Amino acid sequence: MQTLSNATDDDTTVAPWLAVLSVGIGAFALVTSEFLPVGLLPAMAAELAISKGQAGLMITTPGIVAAFAAIFVTVGSGRLDRRIVLLALTALLVASNLLVALAPSYAWILLGRAMLGVGVGGFWAIGSAIGPRLVAPQHASRAMSIIFAGVSLGTVAGVPAGALVGELVGWRVAFGAASAIAVLVFLGQLLLLPKLPPTQAIRLRQLPMIFGIRKARLGLIATAMLFTGQFAAYTYIAPFLTQISHLAAGTVSAMLLVYGASGFIGNLLGGWAAGRYERAALMLTGAVLGLSTLALAAFGSHSVTAMLLVAVWGFGFGAMPIAVQTWMFKAAPHLMEGSSALFVAIVQVSLASGALLGGMAVDRLGVSSAMLVGGVFALGCALTIALFGKPQASAKAGAACAAS
Repeated sequence: MQTLSNATDDDTTVAPWLAVLSVGIGAFALVTSEFLPVGLLPAMAAELAISKGQAGLMITTPGIVAAFAAIFVTVGSGRLDRRIVLLALTALLVASNLLVALAPSYAWILLGRAMLGVGVGGFWAIGSAIGPRLVAPQHASRAMSIIFAGVSLGTVAGVPAGALVGELVGWRVAFGAASAIAVLVFLGQLLLLPKLPPTQAIRLRQLPMIFGIRKARLGLIATAMLFTGQFAAYTYIAPFLTQISHLAAGTVSAMLLVYGASGFIGNLLGGWAAGRYERAALMLTGAVLGLSTLALAAFGSHSVTAMLLVAVWGFGFGAMPIAVQTWMFKAAPHLMEGSSALFVAIVQVSLASGALLGGMAVDRLGVSSAMLVGGVFALGCALTIALFGKPQASAKAGAACAAS
């Protein structure tokens, strides 16, 4: 595997880790931008005169677009230098947030969010495979953890800060600030990333090969259930804490910060656990997410209980990306970019589906129903891995695939 133009064999070199950090900060900017409406949803819905379920389309739209972008950016980029592709996607992030900040109507906001979807899908398909290439092979897991720490940091600082900025000076300023951060990310990547020619050109006909690997197929099913459940509930966490737990707007912003802080811890421990006990880590992630959201639906009217459960939920959310990505990486290490593209496509379809299902439930049954939907799907993931993800079954499937 080529790494930093053959310049990263010396593990003491700082440059490779700065390059990894630039990708991780890019992940932070993307997560902040993609989920910014979560903290701003009540204010945006009120100003735009739309229901909270309709406002959930601001999460659904980029998710749907990102699902297609993950595959077509990976395939369409062909032999292009991955550094150039990543810079183009970051530039798109800048433009999309700026469009939302200046949008004269809800339709323009959805267009900006669709542009974001292209950036999100392409970044995760390309970016998650870039991390291990920037450092020596024995440090690939650490590089992945740094990149996914950007995901947790986005929830620790980005989403709560966006909610706070929105509360103080308006949601448009929050999106403008996100655009400014994306500009800094672009400049950092321009200076720090080396040339990254693709290891292989991925073609559409190669992607079905990944479905032929039993462990990868199981991982994609589990991923779909887990992300559908997570975002059926998480998209409506702010309305839930406001309406059901009766928390003030400032307290909701603080709880989003607690959620993210717990997620950062979950990311660190999840990365350690997934590297050693991938099946147990994935099962536990599903169980924590499922049980905490179901408990919120049952006991969320008690404010202190709700705050404790949000912290537990955040821990599970932090472990989620690294748990599922590690499973997929170990399932098909020889098809890393293709596997990443399918993984991101499934994640984004599930994210969009979860937000849509949660919105439908909220508009018809009330905001607590989003927590019930989320809990059922997340527990379904844990049960699926428990029943069908035994190591011996995966090993036999891998051996059969290799023999063919």
